[in-house]
Amino acid sequence: MKKTSRSGLLSIFVFTLSLLLSLSISAEEESRNRVVIVVGTHHYSPQKTMPLFAKELEELGLETIVVNPEWNPEKGEKGIPGLEALAEADLAIFFVRFLKLKDEQLQHITHYLESGKPVMGLRTSTHGFNYPESNPNHKWNNGFGRDALGTRYLIHLTSETEVKVSEGAEAHPILTGVEPGAEWVSPGTLYLTDFPAENKDLQPLLVGTGNSKRVGEVTNQFGTLQLEKQMSDVMAWTWTNKWGGRTFTSSLGHPGDFAVKPSMRVMVNGAFWALEKPVPAADQEIGVLEQPGGKKSKKKK
Repeated sequence: MKKTSRSGLLSIFVFTLSLLLSLSISAEEESRNRVVIVVGTHHYSPQKTMPLFAKELEELGLETIVVNPEWNPEKGEKGIPGLEALAEADLAIFFVRFLKLKDEQLQHITHYLESGKPVMGLRTSTHGFNYPESNPNHKWNNGFGRDALGTRYLIHLTSETEVKVSEGAEAHPILTGVEPGAEWVSPGTLYLTDFPAENKDLQPLLVGTGNSKRVGEVTNQFGTLQLEKQMSDVMAWTWTNKWGGRTFTSSLGHPGDFAVKPSMRVMVNGAFWALEKPVPAADQEIGVLEQPGGKKSKKKK
């Protein structure tokens, strides 16, 4: 029998090691959860902040696809091409506002929701659509916020928002890394909520307090409200949506929120929680933006 030379054995060893390493990397890539981020407005500049947010999620081990048209999807008829990426998503993150998508684009979103996969909504997404009453999709104007995210949009106040942890929520995984008793300021205005009574498992995580220039009865396209000079409301919560999807929603999302450590931490943790993955450890540094819509700061090693 012909003996294999030492160099031949070495070649076989190197080939086997390379094959095992390749298979290991392939398995690791397949196991990474895919997050599809849908940017459907230029209000609050998510076309700038969400790609940077996606990079942070990538650095923390997730795979991301950002569907982010060069134009403002609120305007014109082109809408949001690329929504077919939702079919392969493990989590969809929406930052949308007042859209009038054509049926072939809207169906990618509705199919995703109906699949019962997890959903995360930021800032203006509670009022993600604005179809005219004559359009069959008019139901999504309130329905997306109410059924997918937990509340329809009512109105926003007119000042920056003082933020604190909701009483009893301190141990929630999404608040990992947020100091107990922490209070901070969001430069964004407070959105008022309208949680349906049947949302039994909805859990408030953050409460915001803001001021209103208008006081008393106010009527807008969303209804009639009683406003006070200072008001408080829930501004981040978890929920199981109408289709059984694990849901995290927050009115955080103003460009300045990405520069505030606890706000950024809550948004990052929300994505991991929605995926049912362990959130980053409390002592792990999370990158923030140096300035609204600007570049990301370096993280401490």
